[in-house]
Amino acid sequence: MKLFTKGLLLIALPSAVELALLGVVSDMQAQTAQAVERASDSRQIVYQAASLENPMLRQVARVRAGIVTDDPSFMDRHAAWGDLADRLARLEEAVADTPEQAARVRQMREAVDSYRQQAVSVAQSLRTGATMKPFATLEGGALPAQAVRFRDVLHAFVDEAMRLEAEHNATLAQTRTHQQIALVGAVLGSMLIWAATAFAFARGIGRRLDVLASNARRLGGGMPLPAPLAGNDEIAALDAALHRTSALLRAADLNQAALQASLQTRAAELASVNETLRQETQDNEMFIYSVSHDLRSPLVNMQGFSKELQVSCDELRATILEARLPADEHKRLADVLDGDVQESLRFVRSSVTRAAAIIDALLRISRAGRLEYHWQRVSVSRAVARAVDALQKRIDEREAVVVVRELPAAWGDPAAIEQVFSQLIGNALSFLDPARPGHIEVGALDVADAAHENSAIAPPQRTRTYFVRDNGMGIPAAYMSKVFRAFQRPHGDVAHGEGVGLALVRRMVERHGGRVWVESAEGAGSTFFVTLPDQPLRA
Repeated sequence: MKLFTKGLLLIALPSAVELALLGVVSDMQAQTAQAVERASDSRQIVYQAASLENPMLRQVARVRAGIVTDDPSFMDRHAAWGDLADRLARLEEAVADTPEQAARVRQMREAVDSYRQQAVSVAQSLRTGATMKPFATLEGGALPAQAVRFRDVLHAFVDEAMRLEAEHNATLAQTRTHQQIALVGAVLGSMLIWAATAFAFARGIGRRLDVLASNARRLGGGMPLPAPLAGNDEIAALDAALHRTSALLRAADLNQAALQASLQTRAAELASVNETLRQETQDNEMFIYSVSHDLRSPLVNMQGFSKELQVSCDELRATILEARLPADEHKRLADVLDGDVQESLRFVRSSVTRAAAIIDALLRISRAGRLEYHWQRVSVSRAVARAVDALQKRIDEREAVVVVRELPAAWGDPAAIEQVFSQLIGNALSFLDPARPGHIEVGALDVADAAHENSAIAPPQRTRTYFVRDNGMGIPAAYMSKVFRAFQRPHGDVAHGEGVGLALVRRMVERHGGRVWVESAEGAGSTFFVTLPDQPLRA
């Protein structure tokens, strides 16, 4: 049963009992109202009955006065007789549900009607002058028989009415007592029912919640859980979810243990591979350094011998001129000396120069990996300013504008950072578009922009992202993947050099724990991004 259904039952059951108690209280209220009405009617009946005696006595007195004074006008009070008749009619209507009292009211009406008829006869006799002997009893002080009968019946009626009033008042008091008891019982019963229902509900729910909380604590502590709670309410569903979570966590722990073992194995393998790679890189750098030094001597010898050959060719030319050979032989020897031999010598000298430049480039790459850095907080603004000052002559020659924005400090080697920006600014100067004024901007990205730009490969520590943007010729799409490789020159006919500048930049930036990348569109310019650490590298 769902908690919502249980809550409805918690409300419905006490409400149903309260409705029953309310019905009892309402019934008691109706009985009380009925008892009040009966008591009020009884008092009204007693009052009406008590008020009947005086009008009857006044009529008796009027009849006597008429007889004594021989004046029938005393007896012609039809309104008084009508009022008395109306009172009796109302009284009879009031006691209609009490046959005995209704019979007494009819007896009183009969007595009144009889006496009224007698009074009419007396008045008629007075008007006609007839003898009054038949009515001699009406002159005395005693009441007429009809009046006596009326009074006796009225007294019996009043006594009975007062008894009924007392009975109704007692019934009213008893009913009110019962009403108060029922009301107090209803309130107490309602409170007890609500308390009992709430206690039973809270006890059942509380016990299940305690089990749920205990299971949650056991789950948090990594301990096994007891059997799931029975039922189909939300608490049972949560407990089932805890048990499923516990099972998933146990499976995840097993998987984590296996992954941890695999990770340790891979870490050991990676460490071995890194050590091997480091050793191979060091060996390669030593090999490049050694080979470069070893190749310098043959190149120097070749350069010297080419000069000696040039001197020998010049001496041979002078000898031919002094020999005064025939014209055809002289021409043939001159063609050999000034043609094939000179071309070969120029090719040899050019190749030697080219080989020397390549060897110098290899030495620079080798030194970039072996040079010891002096780590410190570096003012990138001052490093860029020094690089711009060193390139000022080239900037003026290209009539370019270099704008340096505010640059935050970084952690690294001052000379290496200066060389990085010098290479990037120099590269931008080399590939400016002659068709438009050159513009180079050096700046840094905001922290949010830097996080977005560097989201693909984020260094493990906090970094700063700098950029060098130009409006030059841009990089062809075919060279984008090779731009940071050594000896790659996408515009070899525009700028001179061996194509190792960007390779050196990547090598130095990677040694700082950062990365470098480029965004470019051919014909629109390029933007080189560099990330450098903002704090010392973690081991």
